[in-house]
Amino acid sequence: MKNKRAASKTSAGRKRRGRGQNAAARRRTGRRWSRHVTEHSDALTLEKGVFTSRDPKRIAASLKRSAEKSRRRKGSPFRSALSMLTFYINRAGKSLPASRRKNLMRAKDELRKQFGKA
Repeated sequence: MKNKRAASKTSAGRKRRGRGQNAAARRRTGRRWSRHVTEHSDALTLEKGVFTSRDPKRIAASLKRSAEKSRRRKGSPFRSALSMLTFYINRAGKSLPASRRKNLMRAKDELRKQFGKA
């Protein structure tokens, strides 16, 4: 009987410790890790404010320039640019307004056209 109680206390203690460590890590690193990725990506050096533009053609052109200029990327320029755009859309999640999401999705189509993949 004592062994069962000891085991359940230990597993409950582990769960509590785990939650506390995650919360502390979250406070330490902040909530904007995806912002850090877009600003300091190893694949692309993006132009400032590239995703805030309302023009899909301008967004696509900027991503294309960044991808073609980059010497650190591992894949093709097209894949790197599309990957960064998809990452931005996915990480914005529910907080991204429908109009901006629509704009960014149009930028994906424009990026395909500019790279001749459409």
